[in-house]
Amino acid sequence: MKNYSIYALPGDGIGAEVMAPALEVAAAAAERVGVRLEVNQGLVGGIAIDETGSPLPAETLQQAEAADAVLLGGVGGPKWDDLPTAERPEKGLLGLRQALGLFGNLRPALLFGPLAAASSLKSELVADLDILIIRELTGGIYFGEPRGVEIRDNERVGFNTLVYSEHEIERIARVGFELAQKRDRRLCSVDKANVLEVSQLWREIVTSVAADYPDVALSHMYVDNAAMQLVRAPKQFDVIVTGNMFGDILSDVAAMLTGSLGMLPSASLAATGVGLYEPVHGTAPDIAGQNIANPLAMILSVAMMYRYSLDQGEAADLIEGAVASVLQAGLRTADIHSGGEGETLVGTQAMADAVMEAFDGG
Repeated sequence: MKNYSIYALPGDGIGAEVMAPALEVAAAAAERVGVRLEVNQGLVGGIAIDETGSPLPAETLQQAEAADAVLLGGVGGPKWDDLPTAERPEKGLLGLRQALGLFGNLRPALLFGPLAAASSLKSELVADLDILIIRELTGGIYFGEPRGVEIRDNERVGFNTLVYSEHEIERIARVGFELAQKRDRRLCSVDKANVLEVSQLWREIVTSVAADYPDVALSHMYVDNAAMQLVRAPKQFDVIVTGNMFGDILSDVAAMLTGSLGMLPSASLAATGVGLYEPVHGTAPDIAGQNIANPLAMILSVAMMYRYSLDQGEAADLIEGAVASVLQAGLRTADIHSGGEGETLVGTQAMADAVMEAFDGG
């Protein structure tokens, strides 16, 4: 029997509420496919600041580095908004990404059939939507130096640096091409090469890498046009690869095509070693503790963990099948409830229980 070490970081806001049922599903899947999970839990983000004074305690980083995969519920909230930038909860997540070498973020925008009515777009535009956005995660303007706020000509000036090296562009491009090979063999690289030199380099490197993947059709698109096309005709895309800031924005746009951020998982991967899996929705502090959060994105993040870090595709299929079954039965949390015929509004725990029942039912 294979053994896997999982490090769970519930984090802040609704993190603990969605993490608990996700771990139950993870355990059930492990039993079904004959593997053993050893799960430990730790602190990161705001709760870590409250208990240890640091958004990323040394013990948390040590345990994360030793695990086969990390599950994260989310970090941040208004409680910590007034802290200096270097001390905020988000620094815990950024620190994890950097320390673990998590350079590639995978965000699927997959619309489950029964949820077509929950999308803000017409059903015919989003029916059977299946897009994968690959975001470079450790470079770009979020990490570039120099950065800061200083006095120039007697006024404050804020500045950040958008920078990418050849190797950073090449490695994320290869992730895009390799995943496109496993899908519909279409890759769209998104940049702003008409005005940014860094994007011109990005486009040049991605184009050169394409020679190693002749079976994948490569296209290029400016980021402003890509945002427009995502809401005009989203099914034209298969796999999108882009930089850190552009990917941050576009993946949230794509998320709303599916009806709710509460349905979308994500994976952050390194060249080798541990992967980190988290829901896209973040901590949602305004609904924390009310038993109304949607646990499905966290549960689907567990499915991605099984697929990408543990190489247990059967377990991933079982989890995704259980979620699809529950949605087909009409159960909806508030974020995906459209009031349509056959829908039943349920809370966090009831939705999680239904997934477990569907899972146990095979």
